[in-house]
Parts: sequence; structure tokens; C-alpha cells
Amino acid sequence: MHSRQQITTARRWVVKIGSALLTNDGRGLDKESIGRWVDQLAELRRNGCEIVLVSSGSVAEGMSRLGWDKRPHALHELQAAAAVGQMGLVQVYESHFQRHGLHTAQILLTHEDLADRQRYLNARSTLRSLLALGVIPVINENDTVATDEIRFGDNDTLAALAANFTEADVLVILTDQQGLFDKDPRTHADAKLISVGRAGDPALEGIAGGAGKFGRGGMLTKVAAASRAARSGAATVIASGSEKDILLRLRNGEDLGTVLLSDDEPLLARKQWLAGQLMVKGKLFIDQGAVKVLRDRGRSLLPVGLTAVEGKFRRGELVACVGPDGAEVARGLVNYNADESRQLIGQSSDRIEAILGYVDEPELIHRDDMVITAGERVKIQDKRD
Repeated sequence: MHSRQQITTARRWVVKIGSALLTNDGRGLDKESIGRWVDQLAELRRNGCEIVLVSSGSVAEGMSRLGWDKRPHALHELQAAAAVGQMGLVQVYESHFQRHGLHTAQILLTHEDLADRQRYLNARSTLRSLLALGVIPVINENDTVATDEIRFGDNDTLAALAANFTEADVLVILTDQQGLFDKDPRTHADAKLISVGRAGDPALEGIAGGAGKFGRGGMLTKVAAASRAARSGAATVIASGSEKDILLRLRNGEDLGTVLLSDDEPLLARKQWLAGQLMVKGKLFIDQGAVKVLRDRGRSLLPVGLTAVEGKFRRGELVACVGPDGAEVARGLVNYNADESRQLIGQSSDRIEAILGYVDEPELIHRDDMVITAGERVKIQDKRD
């Protein structure tokens, strides 16, 4: 699907709201505006959409609470401001969502949390559980321990990564601009808004702008975020958060903001993203029945089909599934480490908790975390990232 129609049918939304919108130009949190966005998110939720919110604003709110009118340069002061401001940010979201009878959950992440495969799977399992319970996760950068975001980046990248690991259909980045223009509208009166484009188009980087006073990303990081989100098939919308009922109007198909589309369907894009970035850390040898289930039925790998384990790997690392003839059948992110996997050889899924003392997932590898391969023989990559 390569049009704005993808937005109208999207089931899972990641919505990122930038600092410039949240902080009323730096003068504390704009609680009324936050309330209006929450009203729209709640309406989307009532209409069957699953919502993940990525919110900036903790540093700017902390600055306001501490009486600072200038962004400090010292890293420890920025981290202190983030710690103070996060309290206010969470309080405002919690109170507004409670008006609609919705529960929220605070999720503080760093980019490293999502680069590490074990922490990636842990975060994704938690997010899946929250969404299944109807809870609205509110994600922010863990600024008190993460230094890169405070120094150079912003939450646009984090929002894109959240779209990847939640397998979202659409990423909406609300900003103080109408969208992406073909020229800088601040210096070119004839600049035109780009309605629909392709995520990853190199030409878009050349026309993306700079950062504002309180927001740290600018348009360039939003274009980069769209490219990252597209790796798992999500479309990205860059739109003005000041536009009345912007989220509901996007849902209804109005031509607002800039939509940057993925070249591939979501499932295919996710498989390519999975296959292209990871190194094999071990092997799971499986019986012929499991080979058939993976290849012919596209199912998950269960412990009952496991016959042997080779290598040392952690939960969340990439392993190869090898058939009785020694040829690779598939590869994917494993839900249990090497020692645990050995204990599960030939066992049914309902025995996992009795054997390990806990159960995380009923599958060794979920089908969404697996790509079927061409049958080549593989070597374990011993080098660790």
C-alpha cells in the first residue's frame, strides 16, 4: 500500500510529540495542548487503534521548574533538569488519560536498550503486554543516564526505533512545522509542502532544516527517523501539532503534513531489516517435522522440535535453525539462551516453566522474529558486537 490510505487503516500508532509543542515555547508544560492531544489519542484508542506515545519535554519542563531560562551546557545539569522535569511530564499525561479511563505506563529507554538484542526483546515483550492490556505506554529517553541524546540528538530516533520494535503501522511526528517543504520556508516564500514522499530518498536530506531553541532535532532527524521506521514497514507522518484535531484528521485521510512511505509491505520490510543487520551466534538443530512446519506453514519454532544446540548465545541474539541434513532452514532471534535451550530439547511448551523456573515465551523463536533462508550451510560468528 503506497498512499495516504495506509494511515487511515493503520492499527498501531507511534505518536511522537516534540518539546517545542509541549513546553509553550519553553514556559513550562502546555497542559491545555497536552490535554487536546490526549483527547485525540483516546478517541483513536476507542476506535480500535493501539497507541504508543513518545514524548519529549522533560529537560524543558525541568528548566522551567528550576527557574532556568537558558539551556545549560553542563551535562550533569541537563541530566538533573531531565530528572526533575520527568516528574511533571508523567503527572500531566497520567491525569489527562485518567479523564478517559485509560491507564498509562512510563517507559524510559536509551538507544542502547534497543541495540542490545536481549534488552530489545525484553522491551518488546513488555510493550506487547501493555498494549494487550489496553494501556498507553509513554516512552521517553532516559536522559539521566543517556548522554548522546542530550548532547546531539532527540527523540525522533527513539520514536523510529519504537516503531520498529512495536511493529507499528505508522509513526506520527508532531512538530511546530506543517511538514517537510521542498525549500526552507523561513527563507523562501515559494516553498511548497511535500505531501507524499519515499522514506530513504536521499534528496530529502538535502532540503531538511535545522533545530529550534527547545527542540533539538530539526527536520533532518525527522527525515532520518522516517528511514529507520521504514525498515519495519511503517509509514511516517510529519505534521503540525498545532493543527486542530490533527491526529483524527490524519486518521480520516485528510491531506495534512508530509507522509513518507516505505517501499515494502510491513512484514516484508521487517524481515529484511531483521535479516540484514544481525550475525549468527549459534545453531539450533531441529527435526524434520520442525523443518516442515517452518518452511511450509510459516509457524514459530517450538522446543519440541529441537534436537541439539551449538554455540554460546544470549536471549535475543540471532541463531540459525539447521535441519537433519545440516542445511540452514531459517534464522531468527531466540527467546532463551544457549544453556536454557539445551534444557528444553524435545520438550513441550507447557513444560518450560517447570524446567527453567520461569516462562518468557512459549516459542524458542517467534515467526515474526524469523526469516526463512535458502538452505546454505552456516558458520557461527564468534565475534561479539
